[in-house]
Amino acid sequence: MELISQHAKRIMEGCKERARDAGLHFQNESLEYIVTNRDMLELSPKVMIPTLYDYWVQDVEVLKESGRYELYPSNPYETVINTRPAISFYNDNNPDWLNVMIFYHVIGHIDFFQNNLFFRHTWDYDFASRALSDKRLIAKLRSEKGRWLDYVIEFSRAIDNLVGYFTLLSPYAREDEGRKLSRLDFFFDTFLQNEKKVSTVEYIKELEKYNALIRKHPEEGEFLFIEDVKSRYSEFESRYQKKKSGEKSTERLDIFQFLMEHSEFLNREENQWMLTVMEVVRSTSMYFQPQIRTKILNEGWASYWHETLFLQDDRIRGHEVDFAIVNAKVTSMPRVGLNPYALGMRLFSYLEDKANKGRISMDFMMLKDKESRQKFDTNIEKGRDFIFSVRENFADSMFVNTFIDQDFVDLHKLFVAGKRLNKERMAWQYYVKSRKARDYKEMVLESLYHPPSIQMQVLADNTLQLNHVFEGKPLVQDYIKGALLGIEYLWGGQVYLDTSEVVPPGPLSQLEGPDEGHAQPEIAWQRVRYRMQDRKLSRKTLE
Repeated sequence: MELISQHAKRIMEGCKERARDAGLHFQNESLEYIVTNRDMLELSPKVMIPTLYDYWVQDVEVLKESGRYELYPSNPYETVINTRPAISFYNDNNPDWLNVMIFYHVIGHIDFFQNNLFFRHTWDYDFASRALSDKRLIAKLRSEKGRWLDYVIEFSRAIDNLVGYFTLLSPYAREDEGRKLSRLDFFFDTFLQNEKKVSTVEYIKELEKYNALIRKHPEEGEFLFIEDVKSRYSEFESRYQKKKSGEKSTERLDIFQFLMEHSEFLNREENQWMLTVMEVVRSTSMYFQPQIRTKILNEGWASYWHETLFLQDDRIRGHEVDFAIVNAKVTSMPRVGLNPYALGMRLFSYLEDKANKGRISMDFMMLKDKESRQKFDTNIEKGRDFIFSVRENFADSMFVNTFIDQDFVDLHKLFVAGKRLNKERMAWQYYVKSRKARDYKEMVLESLYHPPSIQMQVLADNTLQLNHVFEGKPLVQDYIKGALLGIEYLWGGQVYLDTSEVVPPGPLSQLEGPDEGHAQPEIAWQRVRYRMQDRKLSRKTLE
């Protein structure tokens, strides 16, 4: 892995200039690396963060992907991560014309990372440097604690989709409250004195370190000091956010925070190191939460701009057909399934056209006549401004729910595919199940990331009761045992999990296709309780 050549860097800087002229906004600095396919295999288990902490599962993934690569060689073009500065990786066999297209795609991602409000909590620090600090901390603890450290990492990662992401974002949305307490004040007034209970000598050393940085770097000294604090105390940021939001009740705590605050086992002096490991896993999950929740938007935005800017770039003359082939592979809309690049890009183009014609208005929405809707055009040319606003304020669920309508579905001839059994050939057949926007929207929403909502409560006998707030989707049973095993260890006692599962159906006499006039049986749900005690899982049905 090495930095791109000066020739390629000049191409990238030229792409940045054209992107800014088109309205994209991003920081000047960026790092670009050339990598081989083998490098990609080694970076992928670490989610392309080279400095991420080491964990045995990553080695297993490298071996698995290496075996798969031998059978099915692939050639990924690029990947980009949301750090400060932004870091991107490019395949070592990309020609210049392809790099122009890829650079535009990457710049679209960087603009999205640095302007979408769901990434707001990642704007104030460089995750790569923080991850390096966490990596060194994990390595040090591994040398002291051995396999027990990997147990804690594994147990924590089993529940790392249950972090309180929206609770973290909420203080940024409140302009009038929770803004006065700075990280600096919290560190010196509360964190050092009340939580760490440092000696007077250590406290003075911290003050001297801060003053030295201010003298050396008057403008950014405070920022550098706080970054150093975060690298030394991984739990600092979460404690600060909690204090800043004035959090009092346990209702807003995620399961990590609940265990860290209320587990007698974790808060024993000899187990304090486990809290640090859990906070590393939790903060890493928090970093990736917005990327999971904006896949369609993010890829659609990048694809929209690589197509828009590439076709206007004079450096690609003679490679229009090559571009069309590559672009079709990336952004073609499948007849069955979902391509986030294609769906997101077409939605942005559709919204730009609608806004240019004034169709993002109540007057247009009230029209029922198809011919009148097709002719409606106020020619206000506000499309580009509108899609920039969408880029800033929306996540995937909002994006899909708000903007997929019947006109969009009809325009691109979209449909929901069904599946039925052909009894003569004993093979599954796909068919057009619905062309309604409501059904297509529901299909897309079903595919989006939606972690379960879990409420925590401590019973009189110190049992931890987890209540799954049922929203129509059952938990994946394959993961229940592993997750509860880890929670039992971290809690230090037995754990209950109350959830909803499907009532087992009666025996099926035959396989019938949905088009044969047979009504689908209505799904019945029942409440069940899982109990994990002494590493043994039991299950019973609740009345």
